[in-house]
Amino acid sequence: MTVEQQNRQHLARATLIVATLFIASRLLGLLRDILIAARFGTSPDYDAYVAAFRIPDLLFLVVMSGAFGSAFIPVYAELLTKGERRTAWRLANTLLSMTVAVFLLASVTVLFTADSLIGTLVAPGLAPESRALAADLTRLLMLSPLCLGIGAAAKAMLESESRFTEPAVAPLLYNLGIITGTVAFAPLMGVYGLALGVIVGAMGYAALQLWALYRTGWQFLLSFDRSVTGLRDVLSLLGPRLLAQAAMQANLLIATNLASRIGHQYISSLQYAYQIFMLPHGIFALSLATVLFPTLTRYRSAGDNHQLQQIVAQTLRILLLVTVPITVILGGFSRSIVQTLFQFGAFTATSTYLVSEALRWFAPGLLAYAIVEVLTRLSYAFKDSRSPVIAALVAVGTNLVLSLILSRVLGHRGLALSLALATTVEMVVLGFLVSRQVRLGLGQALQGVARALPALGTLTIATLWLATPLDLATDPARGRSLAQFFAFAYTIAAALLAYLLMALVFRQPDVTRLVAIFSRRLRRPMRQIVAAILGR
Repeated sequence: MTVEQQNRQHLARATLIVATLFIASRLLGLLRDILIAARFGTSPDYDAYVAAFRIPDLLFLVVMSGAFGSAFIPVYAELLTKGERRTAWRLANTLLSMTVAVFLLASVTVLFTADSLIGTLVAPGLAPESRALAADLTRLLMLSPLCLGIGAAAKAMLESESRFTEPAVAPLLYNLGIITGTVAFAPLMGVYGLALGVIVGAMGYAALQLWALYRTGWQFLLSFDRSVTGLRDVLSLLGPRLLAQAAMQANLLIATNLASRIGHQYISSLQYAYQIFMLPHGIFALSLATVLFPTLTRYRSAGDNHQLQQIVAQTLRILLLVTVPITVILGGFSRSIVQTLFQFGAFTATSTYLVSEALRWFAPGLLAYAIVEVLTRLSYAFKDSRSPVIAALVAVGTNLVLSLILSRVLGHRGLALSLALATTVEMVVLGFLVSRQVRLGLGQALQGVARALPALGTLTIATLWLATPLDLATDPARGRSLAQFFAFAYTIAAALLAYLLMALVFRQPDVTRLVAIFSRRLRRPMRQIVAAILGR
């Protein structure tokens, strides 16, 4: 077996590990959202809870996750490739010390200004009591991004060494913490119990990855040494990276701000719809991008642009073939999806209507979200931090203009559509900028989609035909039963199976290849599958 074949086999195994654990994490996250929906629905308390997350999330993405994201990994991975492990660890310790110090200073500011931040920037349309609750929750939730940020640092270091299992398991602990908060703490403490569960989950997220990192020999040593090797390179990439992260969070701030002005329940409705929308994104796009990034960085460092182009082209083809049918499913079956998953307890028929409408208008942006994720990682693999910033800033401007216009016409649906359209614009701009450095294989991707058009047409017709009967069959007003759930699962599975079979009939090459690979894996002994998942 050649070195190239070994690399491809390792990439396939790593993708399987991450994808499997991502699926488990996302399914657990779905259970988390179901439990939250049953307890809080689209109530004012949950509106306040969602609004309270915006500032902590911003600080996490910009200060902690931003520092140890795509600006850090290429430099750290390059030091590891050169055999300079101790130097790489010193770089990580210095950057972690600096980011924690900056975060603590920012946290103190938020503690004193939370009321004004909620009342002016985040959700000025909330009722006074909800604004006060959101401010209190913001202060409490500031513990979460600190733990998540430390976990993000460990995650970046582990993934740079091609250790993907622990970083993929850690989100499971985060979700379990929130579930604990919902089930055990919330009945006693209300929405404060939910926030406490978030903090417990964040601690578990950080602890697991730190434990795995310590097993590699790394130890944390407080350091503010600005002369450490690699720090200047990271900081040169970091500024644009932070701007890109801030731009992404700005889009959610715009949506939350304007949703609060529309009225009660709309912040919650957008949040639930966004969580459902991001479920397939996390399973496919994030798992692929997470595994691809170190590989892209290595090929780029070695100057092997041919292999890099081949991997990117194949990834884009797969994303198109996977996300387009899921977009049809999310848009066509949005009401039955929400009814089946969420309409329990405090989650009423009104909540279902609001969430399903938002989901339907989010759906067209799924492909853009997936491709932007991959193109951003590709851009950073080339140490190009300007292109994602330019594309993200264009997206923010587009989203702001469209949100102001469409929210007046379509209400919260307009906010969902604005995010979808703005991300599509971001995809186009980023694709143009990145294509100047490496060929993306768009022609091959479009040819692959063209071969799948009969399958997509079949799926679309089936979805349009079955959507209304499935809405009626899953309506909780007719009572709850397992038969409703099986009808929902059967219909979705049948529609996707029709797509798959038509793609095979018309010999769509990527689908045929994936089915062949999957079939071969099914014939392997279970112990080999377990060994592949563990990666040890």
